[in-house]
Amino acid sequence: MSEKQLKKATFAGGCFWCMVKPFDEQPGIHEVVSGYTGGHTKNPTYKEVCSETTGHLEAVEITYDPEIFPYEKLLTLFWQQIDPTDPGGQFHDRGESYTTAIFVHDDDQRQAAEKSKHELEESGKFSKPIVTPIREASVFYPAETYHQDYYKKNPFHYKMYQKGSGRKDFIERYWGGNSE
Repeated sequence: MSEKQLKKATFAGGCFWCMVKPFDEQPGIHEVVSGYTGGHTKNPTYKEVCSETTGHLEAVEITYDPEIFPYEKLLTLFWQQIDPTDPGGQFHDRGESYTTAIFVHDDDQRQAAEKSKHELEESGKFSKPIVTPIREASVFYPAETYHQDYYKKNPFHYKMYQKGSGRKDFIERYWGGNSE
């Protein structure tokens, strides 16, 4: 497939370290980049985003081949990585920069995201409302190099963080551990 037929998907799911691996290991995924989006500061740093003054969320930008791994499958995998009922962050990571969002790049993604969110709401899987917003994609700023592919560079710390943050137990409780 030529480069122009690849598409982008952008998801905020709390700590971006934990959002890379589940997508990175799927067929048809060409790249997963950790970064920041949705805010008002140009070229923010990790320290600035963590200060909760930039409006940016930690997010991942996924370059994918929709013929191999369609957007609807990306959405399903996204929901299985997060607590979509938490408006204050994700697991032990609190604050706006750790909140969830689906950033859509076109009308097709918007329709698919709205349908997916509605289906999750109707499923009864969660007793609280689904609060993950669907937002227009904006400029995505890649995070610093040391944040990229963190699960590969620091596998022990990554596993400890995923467990210690509460994310791993949540995924196992709500999704049966089948999220990766």
